[in-house]
Amino acid sequence: MALNLSGDAAEFLRGHHVMTLAVQDAEGPWAAALFYACDGEDLVFLSAPGSRHGRALAREPRCAATIQGQEQDWRSIRGIQLEGVAVQLPGEERERARRLYAERFSFVRPEYAPAAILEALARVQWYRLQVQRLFFIDNARGFGKRRVFDA
Repeated sequence: MALNLSGDAAEFLRGHHVMTLAVQDAEGPWAAALFYACDGEDLVFLSAPGSRHGRALAREPRCAATIQGQEQDWRSIRGIQLEGVAVQLPGEERERARRLYAERFSFVRPEYAPAAILEALARVQWYRLQVQRLFFIDNARGFGKRRVFDA
């Protein structure tokens, strides 16, 4: 199902590139900042399967994330809070995620990537965060004003 994001919420999501992914494991809650690329209303990202968040997602794919700028004035705060499910991508889906990610981040393109990046890319897993609920916060509309988008 689609969230039907529109206007400034969709623009904000496409206009940013780092999310803070939150997961839960046996040790407790954990958050990690990750680059992402949009695939429609889903987010694709890469990660080492042995990372704490990678291990947590293997056990429990439900997660949350935030995307925001670094504003100094509360009236300028805009951002996204979301929840969904992150799954590892097989085969053609993985290749699609790689293409989308390389379109957004030239440092992973083979013609630009240093050897160390290419070696690291050979060891990562690709994920799709299927967004199930998204809140778009825009304090310019009033303190704590947010719109909700549900799948």
